[in-house]
Amino acid sequence: MKPISDFLENYRNKRAEINYYGGSGDKYNGMFNIPMPNGEMAAVIVSNGGGWDHVSISLKGRCPRWQEMCYIKDLFFADDEYAIQYHPKKADYVNIHDHCLHLWRPQCFNVPTPPTEYV
Repeated sequence: MKPISDFLENYRNKRAEINYYGGSGDKYNGMFNIPMPNGEMAAVIVSNGGGWDHVSISLKGRCPRWQEMCYIKDLFFADDEYAIQYHPKKADYVNIHDHCLHLWRPQCFNVPTPPTEYV
């Protein structure tokens, strides 16, 4: 995961972080209100605890589209990093927000990926 850039610092939601994180976050954690290329605002939470890099993205009234997930992925992950969107088994499913999707990247190992020509 890339450190939070100066550009992204402009969109840090410091008021919400006081309620959720007890401070203004750091270079790898925080809450942000990020304008999307289409003018909508995305609520984004970034964390890197427990051996995982994690980014959650939510929009008002709908789930993010593929292009929007790619836009956010590029803001928080390096070009050579994979990020994964998991679909858990039913027994492990949690839904706190109907319009939120997540990107994950394990910090301790590389995720197996299919051959490029399959993607």
